Amino acid sequence: MPDNSQRQPAIFLPHGGGPCFFMDWTWGPAETWKATRHFLESLASTLPAQPKALLVISGHWEEPAFTAGSAAAPQLIYDYSGFPAHTYQLTWPAPGDPALAARVAHLLRDAGLPAATDPTRGYDHGVFIPLKVAFPQAQIPVVTLSLNHSLDPALHIAAGRALAPLRDEGVLVIGSGMSFHNLRGYFQPQTADRARAFDAWLTTAVESPALERNTLLAKWREAPFAAFAHPREEHLIPLMIAAGAGGDAPGKRIFTDEPMGAKISAYRFDG
Repeated sequence: MPDNSQRQPAIFLPHGGGPCFFMDWTWGPAETWKATRHFLESLASTLPAQPKALLVISGHWEEPAFTAGSAAAPQLIYDYSGFPAHTYQLTWPAPGDPALAARVAHLLRDAGLPAATDPTRGYDHGVFIPLKVAFPQAQIPVVTLSLNHSLDPALHIAAGRALAPLRDEGVLVIGSGMSFHNLRGYFQPQTADRARAFDAWLTTAVESPALERNTLLAKWREAPFAAFAHPREEHLIPLMIAAGAGGDAPGKRIFTDEPMGAKISAYRFDG
């Protein structure tokens, strides 16, 4: 039997709001993102081994075809506005991995999915902000992967299935988004109950057997308060790739909190 002791999981994590982990406060009290920061700080210690590479799907990059960033030394993209000057001077010099980017595109094409590479794409804040917390030494190679601009959940689940073999090669698959992402809903009195209802549905879906899980996630718009939780779904769709790559076992919720009055969760797939 193959040795799966080094097999990496697939994870969906919340990347917070802008450069939130590197400010004294943002959109609320200084404690707003403390629990999420602690979760990210502990993430590496929960892995079976140090990953050989990270494949990161950010909710902040969409292309007509799934596109893997193939730069050898990606630059940071400060794609947030209105924050203190020092947050535009953050560094996180993790190397790229052009060979892995080519393999990602190859796996997707072999599955009949549109795929490309981009030698100029850097790390947007959905990549470098949470990973600067989780992997501060910036030594592990990183390849970023865009969403398909259709935002079709079933298509992204299929992409995850195509990429699942990378986990056996020591690649940690990370979907970086937010399980609740309604900027106008934060701090509103109706939000807490609605976000909890959506989160409960989402967690039940993730923790279902794989076939049922993927069916439910593909129909996530039928969840309670789905349109309220995600007026536009780009921050949820990275979860679909993580789930697709997650194998046959049920996923599990590994973190939850209620920053800014809205419940958010992180999920892990070890199947």
